[in-house]
Order: sequence, then structure tokens, then C-alpha cells
Amino acid sequence: MITKDSDFVDSFTLHRKPYKLLLISTGNIKNADLETLLLKNIDDIVGGFEAHDYIEMSRTVLIIHV
Repeated sequence: MITKDSDFVDSFTLHRKPYKLLLISTGNIKNADLETLLLKNIDDIVGGFEAHDYIEMSRTVLIIHV
């Protein structure tokens, strides 16, 4: 699941649902800028999800939560 809603973090932490979580923590961002950011990081996101279930992406950093 890809979301900007931090409530999903609680559900993931407590119940491991959804199965995989990408939290977008950029604040307000234009759709075009978000698309650019996702495309810039897509290889790292896919690679991160091969071994981990929860990734957070800000405007400047990709955090893989273990």
C-alpha cells in the first residue's frame, strides 16, 4: 500500500496489515513532483521491499524500517 496517511503505520505495527507499506511523508506536494520523486527512488523502493515490509519516503531520504 502506498499512502500519506500515518494511521496505516499503527495498523501495520500492530497487525502487520497491510502486508507492505510505503509511507509518503513529504507533506503537501504536487502530483508531478511526487511522480518524479517516486520514479527517482523506484529501484531503491523495489529493492527495499524484497527484504523489508515498511518503507518511508520523504522529499530527501528513503527510510527502510526494520
